[in-house]
Amino acid sequence: MVCDPVAVRPPIIESWRRSRDAGVDARVAAAPLEFDRDVLADARVDHPLGPHRAQLEGLLRHVADETGHLMVITDEGGRVLWRQCPSVVRRAADAVGLAEGCRWSEDTVGTNGIGTALATGRPQYVYAAEHVAHVLHGWSCAGAPVTDPDSGLVIGCIDVSAAAPSLHPSTVALVCAAARLAESRLENEMRQRDERLRERLLPHLRQARVAGVLVTATGRIVGAGPGEPDLAGWRGRRVRVPECGRMITLPDGRTAVAESLGEAFLLRLPGRVRPQKGGRAPRSGAPRTAQAAPPSGAGPLLSLTFLGDGRPHARLDGAPLPLSLRHAEILALLALHPRGLTGDRLALYLYGEEGSAATVRPEIHRLRQQLGGLVRARPYRFGGVVEADFLTVRRLLDEGDVGGAVRLYTGELLPGSDAPAIRAERDELAVRIRRQALDRGGVDALWAYAQTEPGRADLEALERLRALLPAGDPRLGAVASRSDRLLNGDL
Repeated sequence: MVCDPVAVRPPIIESWRRSRDAGVDARVAAAPLEFDRDVLADARVDHPLGPHRAQLEGLLRHVADETGHLMVITDEGGRVLWRQCPSVVRRAADAVGLAEGCRWSEDTVGTNGIGTALATGRPQYVYAAEHVAHVLHGWSCAGAPVTDPDSGLVIGCIDVSAAAPSLHPSTVALVCAAARLAESRLENEMRQRDERLRERLLPHLRQARVAGVLVTATGRIVGAGPGEPDLAGWRGRRVRVPECGRMITLPDGRTAVAESLGEAFLLRLPGRVRPQKGGRAPRSGAPRTAQAAPPSGAGPLLSLTFLGDGRPHARLDGAPLPLSLRHAEILALLALHPRGLTGDRLALYLYGEEGSAATVRPEIHRLRQQLGGLVRARPYRFGGVVEADFLTVRRLLDEGDVGGAVRLYTGELLPGSDAPAIRAERDELAVRIRRQALDRGGVDALWAYAQTEPGRADLEALERLRALLPAGDPRLGAVASRSDRLLNGDL
């Protein structure tokens, strides 16, 4: 079949142009295999569409079984993660690379229902000779991209393919319905996560005297403090992805400071202080203490950032709190033991067998002078709510969110500490992060791990990442270079 150039649809002409610019050869024999069995298994585990595959296959199964059509689900790069097709079409599909692990991006095989849908972010139908590759002229395909409602990024494609005469253009509506089903299920998961964030953090935001908004790590506004009615309508809107300590522009043009709360951020509006009932707002620049916190309700919010090589730091209701290493160790141990620790137990965790309650007592006294009623005695414990980066990483690992845990794991827990219990927790967390990143992490999780201090010299992680990254990915060169230097003993 030869297409009349005048009759070619504009999306196909644009795709041909992109394919030509990418240097695609029309004589390409098949889509290239990029994922072997082991790498494919890793990619499947970490992909957000994995938990919803059964529902998607159920929606499209009757089409594949009754008409001889083939259905695939890909990742954002067009690599086939799952395939469903009757046995009568499997051999023909394998011959052109419509198989698990093969890549169907436009820059590898030219115009096609998967790659063109991913390139444009819109559903596409590609018929017979509209394909650039001659070997695909006997096929037609309809693909629809799937967008993650949390990040707003395209995370994959759902495609139905068949012999050219048997696939009707109306199939686009079917794959669109499947994509919308996937997005609705992802949105339900997102809303559940948002509600958990609000339940855990908003009570403290409401009591904080500086107005602000609660934002996810992907930049979505999920809540706002009281006294700012204009912020209430911002839920669901996006801001630039926050970084701790950086200024963020809000939808109305005001700027706010991003304060990390583990898996979320608090964007505080400088200068918007709400006095307490019966009290006065603190002087500008005055340190915030626990005595100034609201006396009832959820109490003050203590945020601890103890992961990584930087100096451990804390914030009490948003105000910076200077800490010595010993005080950071005590706060970490109290956070890890919410029911409290006796003086003898805390001394054992800090100093080993040589410690005693008398040694701990002066340190606790100094901490209580700094934090007031936030640190309580008999047993030693917190009297308010604590958000700690290392606790959030532990919880995300427990919940199976490897990608989220690795992104928050900026380094080891208090790497300068020699306290026995801190060393044990540091080692356990490092081992869990590494093992789950290798066993269950996808490309993004492994890349984030490779940026940590232990990950930079982890040859197994780098080699796994090297196998997962597609040709042309800008990260591949750095990974290959670092891996080669490790193999040659240059690092």
